[in-house]
Amino acid sequence: MTQKSYATGSAFPPLKPGVLRLYSMRFCPFAQRTRLVLAHKNIPFETINIHLLKKPDWFLEKNPNGTVPVLELDNKIIYESTATCEWLDDVYTQNRLQPTDPYVKAWDRILLEYFGKVTGAFYGFLKNASERETHVKDMQKHFQFYNDILVKRGGPYFGGKSPSLIDFYIWPFFERLSGLATLDPRIAVDKKAFPKLGAWNDAMLQVPAVKSLLWDGKTHLQFLSSYGTGNPDFDMGLEE
Repeated sequence: MTQKSYATGSAFPPLKPGVLRLYSMRFCPFAQRTRLVLAHKNIPFETINIHLLKKPDWFLEKNPNGTVPVLELDNKIIYESTATCEWLDDVYTQNRLQPTDPYVKAWDRILLEYFGKVTGAFYGFLKNASERETHVKDMQKHFQFYNDILVKRGGPYFGGKSPSLIDFYIWPFFERLSGLATLDPRIAVDKKAFPKLGAWNDAMLQVPAVKSLLWDGKTHLQFLSSYGTGNPDFDMGLEE
């Protein structure tokens, strides 16, 4: 087993009975959602990283969409980040992350759906240097939306006194903003303008699962820069 990405032509690493496997990519924010839940719940698992531009045929057989994360356990396969996280929360019931209040659960779904606007601004900022001003303004508008929700909920987390799934769903992108902020500081959360969201960011940095998976801003910027060239370095930082 290796941290390096399995690419086209790679032999399939045999499964072990009863061992949960995660197909991932080290810098993928969507796969990080699943990794956060696994870490939060202390679930044993093994990782197979995938080269997302040169995917092995055996990986595409497991997920025709060709995306990570994918979970596999014996004869079960689950893919898409929210599906994997909810399945983990339902099967491994320690440290539950889904709210029990139907209204809160519905609003968490709204918060997740709205988050598509954040990811749109995030990737737009990264890919279109000439339109960064627009994407920065959009991001700040979205910051205000989430800040207002935290004011209503009290914080420090969207889940209240402890993180819930929605916290883990949106965190990976906020973690990466520290890297993009070296290009324009306004792309990060201004704690004076958005105090509740800034406090949430600080609180998330103290969550053990987050701390165990954290990359610094420099590392994120290095990978995102390679992503922007169309030739992302999936094995960045690993020895030859």
